[in-house]
Amino acid sequence: MESWATFGGDLHLDLTAGRARGLGLRAALEEAVREASRSGRLPAGTRLPSSRALATDLGIARNTVAEAYAQLTAEGWLTARQGSGTVVADRGGAPAVAPPSTPPRVPAARYDLMPGRPDLSLFPRSAWLAAGRRALATAPHEAFGYTDPRGRIELRRALADYLARARGVRTDPERILVCAGYQQGLGLLCRALGERGARSVAVEEYGLPPQQEVITATGLRTVSVPLDAGGARTDLLGGLTAGAGTGAVVLTAAHQYPTGVPLRPARRAAAVAWARESGGFVIEDDYDGEFRYDRQPVGALQALDPERVVYAGTASKSLAPGLRLGWLALPAELVEPVVRQKELADGQSGVTDQLTLAELIVSGGFDRHVRRCRLHYRRRRDRLVAALAERAPEVEVTGIAAGLHAVLRLPAGSLSDAELLRHAGWSGLSLNTLSGCRTPSAGPAPAGTRSGLVIGYATPPEHTFPGALDALCTLARL
Repeated sequence: MESWATFGGDLHLDLTAGRARGLGLRAALEEAVREASRSGRLPAGTRLPSSRALATDLGIARNTVAEAYAQLTAEGWLTARQGSGTVVADRGGAPAVAPPSTPPRVPAARYDLMPGRPDLSLFPRSAWLAAGRRALATAPHEAFGYTDPRGRIELRRALADYLARARGVRTDPERILVCAGYQQGLGLLCRALGERGARSVAVEEYGLPPQQEVITATGLRTVSVPLDAGGARTDLLGGLTAGAGTGAVVLTAAHQYPTGVPLRPARRAAAVAWARESGGFVIEDDYDGEFRYDRQPVGALQALDPERVVYAGTASKSLAPGLRLGWLALPAELVEPVVRQKELADGQSGVTDQLTLAELIVSGGFDRHVRRCRLHYRRRRDRLVAALAERAPEVEVTGIAAGLHAVLRLPAGSLSDAELLRHAGWSGLSLNTLSGCRTPSAGPAPAGTRSGLVIGYATPPEHTFPGALDALCTLARL
């Protein structure tokens, strides 16, 4: 009874702490005994007081204690034997589980300049709510059941019309698959390609950081494609992929991420020619196709050959990433295998947001929202460029004709990317560097490569944007 005496003296405090966390009296008692058994405060074989004695000691109802003992016995924490009372069970030497260590808190950056993030304050809440009400009022009952894994037909029809009008995509609703954003879509494609015998996927030398992880997680490796002022060197694909079992090449053709250059027409043709000759596919990531400022929109590469090019788009930049809505316009040859992968992944995407987006597109609300965002982001970009021209004129700003980010190429002799990131953290800036976007399979950048920052200018709230520009200009002059 010595162990119980030690534990029992603190039991009132344990119950009080449990109640403070919102537990009921019985739940607090159960949790106190479990924790004492886990930690060794109540070793195996320790005999507990009778339910009557403990209830009297704690000043609570006997039934509460009896029910707690019964629950703990059922869970294996206690053992009740006729004539022997209730004792702490021997759990076979189960090791005590230490609480998970809490990583040190990193102070949140004051200024979020990470690329690829939209201004969430622009999300059209009123228009979205109105579209949702209209969509729900007219949706058939079967829409809320187990439906086509490709997505609701209402959204697929709306997307087919919108993509043809806005991006020149040639497809039809039967070949569109709705997914939970680009990363899921890329994973589905890679798994389908792997089942068809592919061993690798070609990717641009610089690209979206999570892309490599998504591809390699499916069991494929990556082949790096060099970049220059004309975009990816697709004219080299034949030699780069020879013998590699490359099933596809991923391209950000309209606005290369992160450099911002569009893929030259001859390189577009070379990518399609490679796909036709090799039997592979081009995966076109049109991640910010709606936002063009100083030039006419660059049409989708997919229009050159819908049977060899997969078009991938999302609502993450145009609306909000939290919606988890993306889409693939698939070649006929890939529809069945990719749909099968979608069925295995999650069966189908959420219906309510699909219906709402379809209604928003059909009603014209989506186009109005995009026009509003385009004007807002263009003004943000102009303020960024003007501030750097005035206060850090030696910095070259590129990739600004479209999208939500800019590349700042710093003069020779500037701090390294790692040093820039360290100084950015001290200044309260969250941003990325060119080296942070380099594809691991490309290896380190060649010696003499200039340092560069990849700056997203969409996210900071309006009242913090001047402060973000001040801190950025100071960093760029280091």
